[in-house]
Amino acid sequence: MTTMTEASVREFKMPDVGEGLTEAEILKWYVQPGDTVTDGQVVCEVETAKAAVELPIPYDGVVRELRFPEGTTVDVGTSIIAVDVSGGGSAPVETPAAPVQEEAKPAAPARTPVLVGYGVSTAATKRRPRKGAEIPAQEASAAVQAELNGHAPGAVVESRPLAKPPVRKLAKDLGVDLATVTPSGPDGVITREDVHAAVAPAPVQAQVPERVAPAAPSPAAADSTRETRIPVKGVRKATAAAMVGSAFTAPHVTEFVTVDVTRTMKLVEELKQDKELQGLRANPLLLIAKALLVAIKRNPDINASWDEAAQEIVLKHYVNLGIAAATPRGLIVPNIKDAHAKTLPQLAESLGELVSTAREGKTSPATMQGGTVTITNVGVFGIDTGTPILNPGESAILAVGTIKLQPWVHKGKVKPRQVTTLALSFDHRLVDGELGSKVLADVAAILEQPKRLITWG
Repeated sequence: MTTMTEASVREFKMPDVGEGLTEAEILKWYVQPGDTVTDGQVVCEVETAKAAVELPIPYDGVVRELRFPEGTTVDVGTSIIAVDVSGGGSAPVETPAAPVQEEAKPAAPARTPVLVGYGVSTAATKRRPRKGAEIPAQEASAAVQAELNGHAPGAVVESRPLAKPPVRKLAKDLGVDLATVTPSGPDGVITREDVHAAVAPAPVQAQVPERVAPAAPSPAAADSTRETRIPVKGVRKATAAAMVGSAFTAPHVTEFVTVDVTRTMKLVEELKQDKELQGLRANPLLLIAKALLVAIKRNPDINASWDEAAQEIVLKHYVNLGIAAATPRGLIVPNIKDAHAKTLPQLAESLGELVSTAREGKTSPATMQGGTVTITNVGVFGIDTGTPILNPGESAILAVGTIKLQPWVHKGKVKPRQVTTLALSFDHRLVDGELGSKVLADVAAILEQPKRLITWG
């Protein structure tokens, strides 16, 4: 393979296309070695833990090499394509190879500074020399330990497990003693996966004595038609980690109410004929979203977050309304920015764009950041209700069950009415029972008598 050391060759590195993402999978290359590229041209599509994103190249040139084939998961800050920017176009063509995963990782355990958009800056790299390449291995290990434990390099520190602050917080939340965790990271650094593995049941194979071959699988186990194993990555991996973190961090409380929404369903039909909503989708979710926004306006303390580091409750004076969406890549929760300030037609337009973009797999990472409260509509699957888990960093989530005809006492008589069940989960550190009950009762009251949207909103 040609050595990429010429000054004319630029290395395009996997950027952090979200905030704090550490890896992405290359879904599709749009260029091949020998192709000419221009500044801003999309060269590949990658899937992060949040969404599928197209990456533009930041300079002109000729593609020298694709570092990784499609389907490879690459760490942020790792070079994925080499481009000859000399203008000569005579660079030899390289064929993408399937690299060993370890080769894609930095040789040192030091954290690689990443600039959002275009990977690692040269200046940042020069400020921190590679461990083991320019300093002795013992000094490198000591420097890593000092950095991860929050001490200045060269300081005398006590021996303690090596782990980054987020990993230490995760271990604390899960009740895991880091001293008992077997590290898998470089130089003995404990990773998030190591912490999760410490609380998971030990696999049977781990109990097999060393150098003793495991028993041959039974014919049933060897039959691939009986089981399918799917790698956990991308959106599914991020969702799993977020839900585990939320469940073990925020004390969840869920309250339920069953409500007659017959009048709301009649209003939906009327809105479908409204000229202001022509071309927009009027559905029950639109009015449920508006009802929740009005309930938050009447009970603003529920729109908050918990700052563990500062030990503060952060009250939000805006509502970024999350809508849980099932997509081919898994569950995502994009949110409508400043939903509290939108009119009903504007809210309908935003909901329509959010849903269609999610189904196409084109939701941007920015759309999934900064949510304050969420709605999950389990009713579309024919489910009556559930106990939803909070989206990390949010204080409440409203689950809406299926709307169906049920016998209901209306004006003293049993009649068939359109009925649904609402479930509100909230963080009990932020929201006490009274506040949570008021919010849920307000949403129910509006859906039962939607004219309250006018008088309360």
